[in-house]
Amino acid sequence: VNDITNVRLVDITGWLQQIGSIISDKALLFIPQLVLKDTLRAWKVTFTMKTTCKKSALVSTSAFLLLAVSASAFSSIKSSFRTRTALQATGEFDFDVAIIGCGVGGHGAALHARAQSLKTAVFAGGDVGGTCVNRGCVPSKALLAASGRIREMRDSKHLEGMGIEVEGEVKYDVEGIAAHAKNLANRVKGNLEASLVGLGVDVVEGRGVLTGSPHEIKDDKTGKVYTAKDIILAPGSIPFVPPGITVDEKTVYTSDGALELPFVPEWTAVIGSGYIGQEFADVYTALGSEVTFIEAMDDIMPTFDREIAKQAERLLIRDRPINYHTGVFASEVTPGIPGEKPVTIKMIDAKTKEHVETLEVDAAMVATGRVPNTANMGLEESGIETNRGFVHVTDKMEVLKSEGGEVVPNVYCIGDANGKMMLAHAASAQGISAVENIVGRTHVVNHDAIPAACFTHPEIAMVGPTEEQAKKLAEEEGWPLGKSQGNFRANSKALAEGEGNGIAKVLFNKDTGKVVAVHIIGIHAADLIQECANAVAAGTTVQELSMMVHTHPTLSEVIDEAFKGAVGMSGH
Repeated sequence: VNDITNVRLVDITGWLQQIGSIISDKALLFIPQLVLKDTLRAWKVTFTMKTTCKKSALVSTSAFLLLAVSASAFSSIKSSFRTRTALQATGEFDFDVAIIGCGVGGHGAALHARAQSLKTAVFAGGDVGGTCVNRGCVPSKALLAASGRIREMRDSKHLEGMGIEVEGEVKYDVEGIAAHAKNLANRVKGNLEASLVGLGVDVVEGRGVLTGSPHEIKDDKTGKVYTAKDIILAPGSIPFVPPGITVDEKTVYTSDGALELPFVPEWTAVIGSGYIGQEFADVYTALGSEVTFIEAMDDIMPTFDREIAKQAERLLIRDRPINYHTGVFASEVTPGIPGEKPVTIKMIDAKTKEHVETLEVDAAMVATGRVPNTANMGLEESGIETNRGFVHVTDKMEVLKSEGGEVVPNVYCIGDANGKMMLAHAASAQGISAVENIVGRTHVVNHDAIPAACFTHPEIAMVGPTEEQAKKLAEEEGWPLGKSQGNFRANSKALAEGEGNGIAKVLFNKDTGKVVAVHIIGIHAADLIQECANAVAAGTTVQELSMMVHTHPTLSEVIDEAFKGAVGMSGH
C-alpha cells in the first residue's frame, strides 16, 4: 500500500483495479467528493483508503489527484466509480440492500441505505416514482392548484370584498391543465431518478421478483437473478375496483385515469367519499361539473373526525353543486360514450341489497380505496402468506411468514404493501426505519405521529386518532381526555385572505398534558398540521406549547389559540 501513496495516474479505472489487487477484501474505499469542473473538463477526486497489512499494522493512505479527462470518458469513469463505491460488501452478495419498488418508500429507503454506505439496488419495474409521483399525490396537486385558481377567479363575491373585479368569463384549457399535471410528474420523476443515480444506486429497470431462495431477486424483464444480503419490499398499491364495476379509464375511471383529465363531464358520480373522492370532487366542481357521491357507509366522509366531517359537509359539499347517497353500493357500473351514451350506475341498499335507484351520468370515478400491489412477486414461493394482499410485518418492518408467525430473515416490507398506514410519507419513514434496523440500530416508526392531509379548498389535515377513537382509547386506558379549539374566523391572516371558515381542534391527555391528536379544516391546514405532528412525536405538553411564541399575524396563531385554551389561557 505504501508503494502507491504518491503515485499519479491518468487512468482512474486502472488505478482502482491496481488498488483492488493490492488491498484486502476487507478494505473500505470511500469517494466523498467527485466533481467535474466544466471549465477545466477535469475530475477532482479524493480517496481515503483504510486497510490492514499482513503485519496487522493499520495504514491510512490519502491521495489527491487532479486528472484531465475528456468529456467522452465521463460515462465510463462514472460507471466504474459506481461499481466500486461500496467495497463494504464481502463479495458474497451482489448488493448489501436490494429494494423492490421505486416509489416514495423505495426511494427513501435507497437514499438512506446509501447514506449508510450500503451497496444498493432498486428494482424500478419501469415505474420510477411509483403511484405518488406518476399517478397520485404529485399530479393531483397540480390539478387542484389549477382548478383552485379557477374557483378563486370565478368567486366574484370573494373578490369584490377585496376590491377586485374580473371582467368577462374565466376560461381554461382542459388539455393545458392536464399537461401541467403531466409535466410536473415528469419533472419530479426525473429529479428522483437523478438523485438515485447521483448517489450511486443501481437502478434495475425490471420488476423484482423473489425466487423462493434466500437473498435472491429476479429481474422479470431480463430473467437475471441478483443476490442481496437484505431485501426491502416496496411494491406500493393499485386502485381497488369493487365487483360489478367495469372500468374503461375513459368514462368510468380510477384515480389513474382521472388524472389524464380527458374531458370535463357535466355530471360526475364519485364512488367513495374519502380523501381521493373529495379531492377530485373539488377539481370537478371548480371546472364546472356537478358531482354525486355514492358512499357505502352511513355517513359521508366516514373515515374523518365527525366534527370535521360536519364542517366539511358545509364548506365542501352544501355550498357546491354536490349531492350524495349514503348507505348504498354501486352494484353495477357500465361505461358510456362521451356525448353519446351515459354511464349507468345501479345502486343497492348496503344492508338489504335491494335495488334503490339507477343513475345515468356522464362519467363515474371509482375512489373506493387501494389494494397492495403484491401479486406475482414471489411471495408464495418464499412461504409468505398475505391478508388480502397485505404483507404481515413486525414493528421493525421485518416480514412475517404469517400473522403472528416467524420472521423471514433479511426481508422487510414497507409502505402500502404492509397496510400500516397507506401514505407516501409514511412509506418513506418506514423505508428509513427498515434501513436503520438493517444496520443494527433498532428503530420503530411512531405512526400515531404521522400527519395526513386532504388537499381540498379549504384543506383538511389531521394527526392522531379521531375524537371518537380518542374517547374510546381514554376510557380503555383510564385517563381524562381534554379538548380545545382555535378558530380561523378570529385569525387576522385568515380574515385578510377572506378565508375565515374552519377550526383547529386539539385533543390531549389531561393528566400528562401530552397532545393526543389535532384535526384542522381551514386554509393551509396541510401546512399547519406539521407543528402538531412534531408535538405528538416529541411528547410535548400543552403547557409547554402554550408558552411558545407564534409569528403575528400568521395562520399558526389558530393553533396557538387552541394550545393556550387547553391550559385556560386566552389567545389574542
